[in-house]
Amino acid sequence: MPVDFDFPEVQPTLPPPATPNGPSTFQFEAPPAQPPVQPPPAPPAARPGGVAPKWVAAIVAAALVGGGAAGAVTSRLADNGGSAASRAAAVSTSNNGSVITHTGDVQTILAKVQPGVVYIHTQASRGGRFFPTQGAGTGVVVTGDGEVLTNAHVVAGATSIKVNLAGESQARDATLVAADSQNDVALIKITGASNLKTVEMGSSADIRVGDDVVAIGNALDLKGGFTVTRGIVSALNRTIDAEDGTTQSGLIQTDAAINPGNSGGPLVNAAGQVVGINTAVDGQAQNIGFAIAIDKIKPILDGLRTGKSTTSTPRAYLGVSTQAADGTPGATVIDVGAGTPAAGAGIAVGDVIVGLDNTQIGDPDSLSSAIGAHKPGDRVTVVYQRAGARRTAQVTLGTRPAG
Repeated sequence: MPVDFDFPEVQPTLPPPATPNGPSTFQFEAPPAQPPVQPPPAPPAARPGGVAPKWVAAIVAAALVGGGAAGAVTSRLADNGGSAASRAAAVSTSNNGSVITHTGDVQTILAKVQPGVVYIHTQASRGGRFFPTQGAGTGVVVTGDGEVLTNAHVVAGATSIKVNLAGESQARDATLVAADSQNDVALIKITGASNLKTVEMGSSADIRVGDDVVAIGNALDLKGGFTVTRGIVSALNRTIDAEDGTTQSGLIQTDAAINPGNSGGPLVNAAGQVVGINTAVDGQAQNIGFAIAIDKIKPILDGLRTGKSTTSTPRAYLGVSTQAADGTPGATVIDVGAGTPAAGAGIAVGDVIVGLDNTQIGDPDSLSSAIGAHKPGDRVTVVYQRAGARRTAQVTLGTRPAG
């Protein structure tokens, strides 16, 4: 589904804001200003004719703060209460998946995961040395010798990368090994590290909607420790579009609060296993965040270890937002962009796309993959159902816009 990555962030007075692909600015010299609390935004209204409102989401690389900054960004902290007995209670699993049965189980999860989570601070240049920018994000340690997994957008354009391990005040130097901007994954290496605590990788294939999850990260670069939020898996296999033209598919949707600075941090199940890497939030909704499924990241990580980075290339574009069809295979169209190839071919809201050329479409993820296998300018046959009737449309795919 198309997502416009444009999150309303707190604006600093100086320096100028970062470029869209670079780390967000962050002033470390001054403590974050405490913004006034604003009422939560009203849910976006549906468009006439039942067209779903366009999604607005944000890459959550870093918080923007500074002296005199205005605005409000809030986060929901996990309940850290519970007796010593409940904190020692084992994390249980129900027939419906991973479940946190006691408040104290959150401490059990944190004790296992937090030693392998790191703060990331970056320095970059915008318009030359007179416009330095600083950013903050999160990462997870995947090997004892200092390999750290994070988002590509956290370290994009960085000329300096510093990492703080949990509980350490002294920053360590790190270097970029490689980045895959198409999938928003990067691997960095902490210089001279050894015997580090690592996170345990789980399997995103095992999670189900309704499973309990916990997000850990450097939200707003707040001092005094990581921000911890708790929620559930709200949906699976979501597809969103970024401003740079990349498409993220197969995402885990969660209502565990994710804020600027959480990018690259872990989404973990009740067993304390990493099942996703937090990457984006919906800027016009409440508690709708997205994480890259860890099973998608594992093979990418092997490629990154070779030191070869990949960058975004122009991608084919149909111009529809879709969601899983109700009870049947297919991708139900919930929005059609004005002037897009889909609009020109007469595809409308409510149509269920079931095929693209010779590829059967079972869900939005398979539609995204099928389109991604083509190049801009390719002419394809889209097969869809409308009011029970099977139809086809010849569509010349466009180039995904960058804005």
